[in-house]
Amino acid sequence: MTGFAPVSGLLGGALIGLSAVLLMLGIGRIAGITGIAVAAMVAAQARAWRIAFLAGLPVGALLMAALGLVDFTALTFPASTGLTVVAGLVVGFGTTLGAGCTSGHGICGLARLSPRSMAATAMFMATAVATVFVLRHVI
Repeated sequence: MTGFAPVSGLLGGALIGLSAVLLMLGIGRIAGITGIAVAAMVAAQARAWRIAFLAGLPVGALLMAALGLVDFTALTFPASTGLTVVAGLVVGFGTTLGAGCTSGHGICGLARLSPRSMAATAMFMATAVATVFVLRHVI
C-alpha cells in the first residue's frame, strides 16, 4: 500500500505540466517520453535536447533526494528484476502500438483536446483498472 501524499502529488503534477508547457512553448514539441526516447536513439537531428530532457528525469529525482525532499530508501519493488524487465518491454511495445505513452497522450494530448489522445488515455486507464483487478482479486 502506498502512502497518501497529496502535496507531493500536486507539486509533481504541476512540475510535469510546467515542463510540458515549456517544451511546447520553447521548441514546439510534445513532451511524450516514448517519442523523445525513440527519436533520441534513431534521429541524428535535434538529438541534444532529447538527451538533455531524458537525462533530466533521473537527475531531477536525484536532486530532490539530495535536497532531502524525497526519501528513496523505502522504495521497494515486489517483482523480480527479470519480471520488471519483461514488464518494461511489454509497456514499450504497448506505447509503440498506441503511438504514444501516458505523458504524450495523457498530459499533452488531453490538454490539446486531441480525440486520439482521449481514446488512448481511456484505454490506458481501463487496462490499468483491469490489471489491478485481476492481480488483486483473481490471481
